[in-house]
Amino acid sequence: MFKFVTRPRVIGVVAASLLTAAAFGAGFALADQPHMEAAKGLLEQARSELNAAEANKGGHRLKAIADVDAAIAEVRAGMAAAN
Repeated sequence: MFKFVTRPRVIGVVAASLLTAAAFGAGFALADQPHMEAAKGLLEQARSELNAAEANKGGHRLKAIADVDAAIAEVRAGMAAAN
C-alpha cells in the first residue's frame, strides 16, 4: 500500500513521540512552581533596584540587599525541596 509506512518506522515514530511527551511532562512538573518563580524574579528585580540606588541610606540599603539575597536563597531552597 504505502512503502513509507513500515512497521519499524511506525514503532520509531511512536517511541519518539512517547519520549518527547515524557520529557516535556517531566520538565513541566519540575518547573511548575509559578508563584515561587514569580517571587524569585521580583526579588531579583528588587535587588537590581537596590544596587542602582544611591548609597546614602545610612547602611539600610546594604542591609536590604543582604535581606533580599537571603530571601532569594530561601526561595531557591524551597523550590529545590519541592522537587
